[in-house]
Amino acid sequence: MLDFNQFEALSFDCYGTLIDWENGITPVLQKIVSDHQIDCNEEQLLKFFSEYEPIAQSGKYQCYKDVLREVVQNIGERLEFEPTISELESLWKSIDTWQPFMDTIEALQAFKPKYRLVVISNIDDDLFAKTAEHLEVEFDEVVTAQQVKSYKPALRNFEFTLEKIGLSPDKLLHVAQSLYHDIAPAKQMGLKTVWVNRQQGKEVGATQPTAAEPDLEVPDLKTLVSLMKQ
Repeated sequence: MLDFNQFEALSFDCYGTLIDWENGITPVLQKIVSDHQIDCNEEQLLKFFSEYEPIAQSGKYQCYKDVLREVVQNIGERLEFEPTISELESLWKSIDTWQPFMDTIEALQAFKPKYRLVVISNIDDDLFAKTAEHLEVEFDEVVTAQQVKSYKPALRNFEFTLEKIGLSPDKLLHVAQSLYHDIAPAKQMGLKTVWVNRQQGKEVGATQPTAAEPDLEVPDLKTLVSLMKQ
């Protein structure tokens, strides 16, 4: 078991960990394909997303709005339709409607008195600012891909965070849902990690599978709060 008293700060991935992004992504993509008279289920659309998002995030940095435009364009090519301009804009424009998981706000409020709270997110500053309104907790630091000019799983995003908050790796606990984007690179950086396995029972999600061993696995943030209180 982790010694939670050793940490001064908790860092969180946002989308998929704090925010239920799959329930934000799928209705938008389903409407797009449906408007083009294409039948494609939620599982397949999330699989497409998990394939095309990291491709769009590789190479030269581009903002997350452009990443999501490229994802929609690639899905269109895959399914042999041409997205409209409105459809290319629709996924990123939906982000401010994506909602927190049911346990997110209460958990963040429980963590706040003891730890500095940090977000490390593959997002643009203005898009996270909209999301932050839903989270109802003031974060001590926010690190976005726009600030770093790279996307997780790049190690630079974690290096940048440690520099920004002024802590050594042993004082920061990283909490995230994605093994690919977060747990694997955080472990490489020497951080202790908690995997919030919100995908239990689902074979396909919006992130790529990968081999990574977290220090602790929990099904949700409510469980993490309970463990910290023991």
